[in-house]
Amino acid sequence: MNALALLKNVKLFVFDVDGVLTDGSLILLDNGEMARQMNIKDGYALQLAIMHGYDILIISGGSSSAVKIRLQKLGIQHIFLGVIDKKNLLLNFVAEHRLKKEEILYMGDDLPDLLPMKEAGVACAPADAVAEIKSIAHYISPALGGKGCVRDVIEKVLKLNGHWNEPNTLSSM
Repeated sequence: MNALALLKNVKLFVFDVDGVLTDGSLILLDNGEMARQMNIKDGYALQLAIMHGYDILIISGGSSSAVKIRLQKLGIQHIFLGVIDKKNLLLNFVAEHRLKKEEILYMGDDLPDLLPMKEAGVACAPADAVAEIKSIAHYISPALGGKGCVRDVIEKVLKLNGHWNEPNTLSSM
């Protein structure tokens, strides 16, 4: 089965933060804070997915109040930061929400994402993911982490399900 056929069944998008929603870079500030950069086009696609009833689940090993605030402003309700066991969190979420494996799209970029990606019906990776992640991915986005890879997979799923060409009712946060 090709990757596009798999995308048709997606109901839950699961994203890592660093290396997927960001480019993986950290800007070290004098006060000890670490800043990240996110893509506004990814944000728009996340909002559009939520508007059409898709669930978004964020699972990250990192922990940043700025990241959490940004994601909450986009309307994402399921945000888990500082997670050590991503696979266990994913399995518990899926069981609680009674989802099937084929309804889950997981996009990750590095080794902590390997095991949870194997639990998803559609494993996706940004173009700059590590080799181990790319080797299990059903779909590798041509976009880099933090540079539109999230928009790419959301757009594909929404287009396949007739949800992309809707009137613009969202902000471009």
